[in-house]
Amino acid sequence: MIRSSAMRLAPALLALAACREPIGRDDSAFYEWNGRRLHCAVDIDTVANNDMTSVETGLDRARDRNQVLELYAHVPGATVPLDKIQAVFAAAADRGLQFVTFADMANDTLPHVGSLAFAFDDSATSAWMQVRPILQQYGARVTFFVTRYHTMSDQQKADIATLAADGNDIEAHSVNHLRGPKYVDDYGMSAYLADEVQPSIDRLAADGYPVVAYAYPFGSRTPETDNAIFDRVKVIRSVTFTYGAPVEQPCPF
Repeated sequence: MIRSSAMRLAPALLALAACREPIGRDDSAFYEWNGRRLHCAVDIDTVANNDMTSVETGLDRARDRNQVLELYAHVPGATVPLDKIQAVFAAAADRGLQFVTFADMANDTLPHVGSLAFAFDDSATSAWMQVRPILQQYGARVTFFVTRYHTMSDQQKADIATLAADGNDIEAHSVNHLRGPKYVDDYGMSAYLADEVQPSIDRLAADGYPVVAYAYPFGSRTPETDNAIFDRVKVIRSVTFTYGAPVEQPCPF
């Protein structure tokens, strides 16, 4: 029975592998300094199976075309190995890429050259603190998209303050990390904005973080949620996958 189940799964797994593309071929993972407000980033957590060879194709493209490659991960040392994070930043530095945040892109404050915009999502502040030596080694600045800020301890909030003081960007990632379109279907757009979006912005702003970007949990979005949230922030970040069906592709590009 186990063997027959595995045999049934094999074609699907092979099809998934066949659809995988290197990051450098995913146009939606790159920002071209053109004022576009909806961004999409590629996950480099282990589960996403984007190895360094794939990442390097994206870094090469960013360098060669003066674009911004957008990558993200979640929990250093858990969802993504620390040595992989180090390898990404070392490879970016070797290529002479500048390190940019979402605030940099939203405010258009840096030269339009090849760049890496790296983000960590969610709320693993103690794990995020482990990457500080790596960021400092390469002079890198990243964006932390923060969710569940209202549940954080004083120590977690102190960690975020430390990361911000280092020059990193602190941005909003919803109140409770729920899928926006489903929340809208269940409760309406006004409830989604009032319950999940605006408090995520306001609580960070009240603690001194001038929010200009919002990242969708799971990248889950619709044009309607985009339009509503653009009234509140300058840019929105969704996600893009380097593999095709049956995985959802929330990025519209």
